[in-house]
Amino acid sequence: MWNMTLPWWEFVLRGIIIYIFLIVILRATGKRQIGQMSPFDLVLLLVLSNGVQNSMNGGDNSISGGIILSITLVTTNWLTGRITFASKKAERFIEGVPQVLMHDGKVYEKTLADAQLTRHELMAAIRSEGYSDLAEVRAVMLENDGSISVIPKH
Repeated sequence: MWNMTLPWWEFVLRGIIIYIFLIVILRATGKRQIGQMSPFDLVLLLVLSNGVQNSMNGGDNSISGGIILSITLVTTNWLTGRITFASKKAERFIEGVPQVLMHDGKVYEKTLADAQLTRHELMAAIRSEGYSDLAEVRAVMLENDGSISVIPKH
């Protein structure tokens, strides 16, 4: 129950490697998947967590190993927050930057495509803010967290 099959430092190293890998791969898939989770996205995250479990614990099912991994992941997450706070370059890489989806009536189709958003989803976001026409809106932004901000003309 408490006896580990791996040395403690290997749990730490495995946890950090998997954490960084997941940040990079989730960042590469775009903001929409993180900020606006669909049922498919939730299933992906659940399966992904199960898929990387053995990579982190190396087959060890001890309580000690689980505690070490938990502390490693929470500490790595905390350090990532500190790094992104201290470095704008790290913040841009990890969290991304807001993207303009529409400005002064012009819809940026390439940005929509890169974000895997359809024009219908763009219009739905505009309507959810109480606007029925692009003419009423100055800009629409895709924020770092995947949410969509609508900036009215008035």
